[in-house]
Amino acid sequence: MALVTKGYAGYVLASSAGYFKGCTDRAGQLLCSLCNVRKAMNRVTILVDVQNVYYTSREVFGRNFDYNAFWQQVTAGRTVVKAIAYAIDRGDEKQRQFQNILRAIGFEVKLKPYIQRADGSAKGDWDVGITLDAIEYGQHSDVLVLVSGDGDFGLLADKLINQYQTEVEVYGVPGLTALALINAASRFIAIDESLLLQR
Repeated sequence: MALVTKGYAGYVLASSAGYFKGCTDRAGQLLCSLCNVRKAMNRVTILVDVQNVYYTSREVFGRNFDYNAFWQQVTAGRTVVKAIAYAIDRGDEKQRQFQNILRAIGFEVKLKPYIQRADGSAKGDWDVGITLDAIEYGQHSDVLVLVSGDGDFGLLADKLINQYQTEVEVYGVPGLTALALINAASRFIAIDESLLLQR
């Protein structure tokens, strides 16, 4: 897995282990060590846009997001302030089973009914709800982890970073994550094989 993080000279590509590729000097190694120590002490809020990660993962990889692997990665050495998964309720049994799995992992599951408009279009996004919760819990966290590729959250990331000094880690599918969100985030972690379920 690779991530993009903001360093002294803007964005630097880094590995999931936290070591900056191309930074082999002493200063680069020290910076990485400090980042890892800080991560271990962080209070984290985790917000997952379930519909977004489902469709983007399926489109690019033909596979589903692995919530267990993701949880283990983002909570390691961290204290969870809040973890919420935002989903659409279509009322079928398979979805209820999936929602129960999310709860067992540690997520609070927030549901919004799927609404079919008369013109055939559908409504069911969680943008406003995610934004409100991000502000409420993010200001009491050292890091807010957002799983989404929606560029509308770029302004939210800016606010959390600049007003509350909360770092924002964005997990998204490469090629389907808005550049505005990547640029606004403290770190962008590309979803890859390590965060996908086996076929």
